[in-house]
Amino acid sequence: MPLAVSLGDRVDAEVKGQARSQADVVAASASELLEPRQRPALSRLVDTSAASARGRVIVVGPSGRLLADSAGAPPGRGYANRPEVRAALRGHGVQITRESSTLGISILATSTPILSGGRTEGAVRVTQSVDAVHRAVRTAVVDLAALGGAVLLLGLLAGAIVAQRIARPIRRLDLAARDVAAGNLDASVAVEGSSEQRSLAGAFNEMTQRVKRMLRGQQDFVADASHQLRTPLTGLRLRLEGLAESARDGQPSRPELEAAMAEIDRLSTIVEELLVLSRAGEHELPGERVDLRDAARRAVERWGPTAEEGAIEFGATVAGENADAWCAPRDLDRALDALIENALRYSPPGSAVTVAAEAGRLEVRDRGPGLEPGEEKGVFERFRRGSAGRRGPAGTGLGLPIARELAREWGGEVTLARRNGGGAVAAIELPLDFAGALPEGA
Repeated sequence: MPLAVSLGDRVDAEVKGQARSQADVVAASASELLEPRQRPALSRLVDTSAASARGRVIVVGPSGRLLADSAGAPPGRGYANRPEVRAALRGHGVQITRESSTLGISILATSTPILSGGRTEGAVRVTQSVDAVHRAVRTAVVDLAALGGAVLLLGLLAGAIVAQRIARPIRRLDLAARDVAAGNLDASVAVEGSSEQRSLAGAFNEMTQRVKRMLRGQQDFVADASHQLRTPLTGLRLRLEGLAESARDGQPSRPELEAAMAEIDRLSTIVEELLVLSRAGEHELPGERVDLRDAARRAVERWGPTAEEGAIEFGATVAGENADAWCAPRDLDRALDALIENALRYSPPGSAVTVAAEAGRLEVRDRGPGLEPGEEKGVFERFRRGSAGRRGPAGTGLGLPIARELAREWGGEVTLARRNGGGAVAAIELPLDFAGALPEGA
């Protein structure tokens, strides 16, 4: 509505401005065509101007007598009594709206004096029907309304299409979410739509896959735990039954008692490590920037006596001036302890175990039996021990999985590889800053 009103005013102003321009052009040209012998040229001028102004154009002399008329009226008729002509003959152009007594309609009259040498030699008048002006305004408003209606229709159509495209992925996501809530963890949605919708669909698919992995991991965890706990419990029961028989016979059996205590210790270790694994993925401790050189030195202090008992040379080396990483110090110490414990357990007397620190990486190098080909990944499965573990001292088979889970909590990784010349190299890789320690998708 405001635009229509503004456009109507503008059209009205343009019509009036065009009438003034035509009157000025005719007045400027007619000053040289007032002689009787120039009347044909003057008639052609007013006819051309009338066609442009879409109205009637007349030229009068200084007395107000008609000289030329686009309507074809004969010369000589007096127009001095017309207010607009009278004002123009006095040297002042005007533009007024008045009732025409001869036509019986409202007209827009525009007049301009014809000047020559500073004197008024006549006047030009342009008249237009007010109804014609109003029709031009109404035509412009109607055109604007039609354009607005077309734009509105196209906007509604485009809005419906856009809304449909936006709603379709959301409906599919809603159906997939209901499937997941019903227990179907294989449900996924197509990655489509806008960038925000594609990001949402990708995050949803990643979430369902992660929930699926976590649920499967919990199921495997419970199955493995129940299987592995059965062995020490059975051994403990047998030892206690043996002790009970010895007590009835009055014969104390210290070896049986020590074996039972060892089974209890093993059971306690398994339970403790299972609890650590069950909390994997939860940031219970705050992360901070840690110096891996200090972590290596602390580990040497903690495990020095154990290495000395096994006649193993144990020390730390540092590469470079900067050996920082981002994680929780307690998680780092626990993961490093698991690697060092394995290295010391399987290293023969007289060999050496070294902890090497550099930026974002710790390595535990030993000269033990090492790994058989193809065991590099299998030893990280829970309760699974490598060939050296099966031949060597008893263990829980949870140390390496715990170390890997603790490192992955901070965006890191634990690897185990064969060492040139024999032995193994266990490595902990950690991010250098906080951004690298963010979990995937955060």
